[in-house]
Amino acid sequence: MDVRPENINGEIKRLQQCISDLVSVVALPAIWVGGDTSHVVRTLLDALMRMLRLDFVYVRLSDLADQVPLEMVQVAQSSHMGAPAREIGRMLDQQLGADPRKWVPLWCNPAGDRGIMIVPMQLGVQGEIGVIAAASERREFPAQTERLVLSVAANQAAIGMQEARLLSTQRRLAVELEQRVEQRTKELAEAGHELKKEVVERSAAEKRLREEEAELKRSEARKTAILNSALDCIVTIDHEGRITEFNPAAERTFGYKRDDIVGMRMVDTIVPPLYRQMHQRGFDRYLATGSGSVLGRRIEMTALRGDGSEFPVEIAITRVPLDGPPSFTGYLRDITERKRAEEDLRRSWAFLAEAQHLSSTGSFFWRVETGEVTWSEQLYRIYEFDQDVPVTFERVVTRVHPEDIRSVYDMIARARCAGGDFEFEHRLLMSDRSVKYLHMVAHGSRDQHGQLEYIGAIQDVTERRLSEEALSEVRSELAHMARVMSFGALTASIAHEVNQPLAGIITNASTCKRMLDAYPPNVAGARETLRRTIRDANRASDVIARLRALFGKKDQTIERVDLNEATREVIALSSAELQRSRVILRHEFADDLPSVTGDRVQLQEVILNLLRNASDAMVGVDDRPRHLMIRTERDGDDRVRLTVQDAGVGFDPKEANKLFEAFYSTKSDGMGMGLSVSRSIIESHHGRLWAASNDGPGATFAFSIPRQADRAAGSPNLGSDRTRDATIMGHILRNK
Repeated sequence: MDVRPENINGEIKRLQQCISDLVSVVALPAIWVGGDTSHVVRTLLDALMRMLRLDFVYVRLSDLADQVPLEMVQVAQSSHMGAPAREIGRMLDQQLGADPRKWVPLWCNPAGDRGIMIVPMQLGVQGEIGVIAAASERREFPAQTERLVLSVAANQAAIGMQEARLLSTQRRLAVELEQRVEQRTKELAEAGHELKKEVVERSAAEKRLREEEAELKRSEARKTAILNSALDCIVTIDHEGRITEFNPAAERTFGYKRDDIVGMRMVDTIVPPLYRQMHQRGFDRYLATGSGSVLGRRIEMTALRGDGSEFPVEIAITRVPLDGPPSFTGYLRDITERKRAEEDLRRSWAFLAEAQHLSSTGSFFWRVETGEVTWSEQLYRIYEFDQDVPVTFERVVTRVHPEDIRSVYDMIARARCAGGDFEFEHRLLMSDRSVKYLHMVAHGSRDQHGQLEYIGAIQDVTERRLSEEALSEVRSELAHMARVMSFGALTASIAHEVNQPLAGIITNASTCKRMLDAYPPNVAGARETLRRTIRDANRASDVIARLRALFGKKDQTIERVDLNEATREVIALSSAELQRSRVILRHEFADDLPSVTGDRVQLQEVILNLLRNASDAMVGVDDRPRHLMIRTERDGDDRVRLTVQDAGVGFDPKEANKLFEAFYSTKSDGMGMGLSVSRSIIESHHGRLWAASNDGPGATFAFSIPRQADRAAGSPNLGSDRTRDATIMGHILRNK
């Protein structure tokens, strides 16, 4: 089925839980072997309550032998359904009917104030063994995975109870057989002593003997039924190790027919050649000493099929409690699938451990209520801790860099309260004084009891951070070189423009002096020379005026600008640099913000400059998050405002008036041109740009411009000279 990407992790987790529950349910028969029916029921109730988070689970059994019903119930501590099994049974009869075989799932209100979903499951093919009813106050109960677990558990329980009854019957029959044989022997002895005196009693004794033989045949029939219906292999051997019984399950598993294998030595048939000598030595030792290491235990070994293939089995061997030469019964189960699953699980864990090692990523589990912390092997390697020593927060903090301890404690406090996902970066100071950079991602959830727990991963990003810092240094050097080259280009441009009229002024002045020094003085020529001098001076003035126009209130090429959209474009261009600087950017854009008229590129240059200045102001901030807020809003009826607020080092209020002066900078490597050019651009848009200190750390820069500029006060579009000079100044602004 299609699964939304955001639900994949939840679906995987539910499937993993379902698989784990199914494995646990399938493993229950291993616990039930040798136990009675009540043991099977108690174990089943405990397992279902733990796996399915039920309010109560009820079991009613019908003993096929004497029709004596058995009722058991287990109720969750948090449930309001506390009542004995018989009362709950009567409640279920009232709600679902008197015949448990006709029970169907039902949502009801047995307590009168709270609803509960009751889901019955038949035990046995036709419910002949009994019924199990699981109940939960959750309306969505049972989910598909819960129904699967409940169904498998019911089937396993039915099988387990059948085996328990069959085993109990077998034991009882064996004891009855022994008792009857003993009684028969005694009666025959007494009859032999009094044969001559009591001929009539002899006839009665013979009659009783025939009855006992009939009972013995019935016992044999019951034993045969048990052997034939058992799901596990049952193999019986005598004191010589020869097979005396081989049930149908054993025929299917080993590939031998019962008539063909009975009488053969077990060691020569179903034991692999490699283990035959060891098996024979153990068997002989038991016959000689009565001591055996495998009796009464469940062990795993390798068995041999009739086709010569070997496979793993789980076996339990018991001695048949009869007089005479010893005989033994072995219960065997093919565990090939279980072994394969275990091997797949071990391989998956190995792949996971290797992947974590290669990616320098460790995983952890944190149960908040109890403070229990579990680490993966790779995480121990990252922190350089001994795996034999338990992990505690006090131990972890000993590795945290002193400058990051406060933020780590804040992160832990937020995680305890929030209960959601979180992401965090911090540093470690190792014993050799080296520094590691760690990136942590964690997912919070709550268990079946509502307790908060986290599963997360921690990656060692030291190499990446060092590479980023090296790259940042190279970028800074390149930016500095670009600023120097741009400033040199601007200086060369100004010098070139001013140099020509100045050279003309000097030349004309020298010529005028020579004309006036002549005898007689050349007044007419001097007058013409002075006229040319004035012309060149005006040319120099025009050059200066054109350069000043970059900072003056002159019109630009105007267009309608969506300030929200323009700001988003600037954020997109700056996102990578802000992330490298660990800046947490938030924005609040007004939905009803009107458009403004102006030069889109120049306004974006101003926004970019304010963002970068705010980011640079937080470079040295490590004791608090580097929050940066950019906001747009209406400023009265006919103006809009953009505000950039940082949590940096701020500025001295006494120097607030100097921030916008040309060539004044609070940064050691700054040129002091960015804010000056920005104010000139905003003022050319008939707006204003200002700065203010925050109540807390950091500063706020904002500008306000009208929705529509005053066209009457504007000037024509910038010409080619203005465009060239604006390009040079734009380079300076971008590299500020």
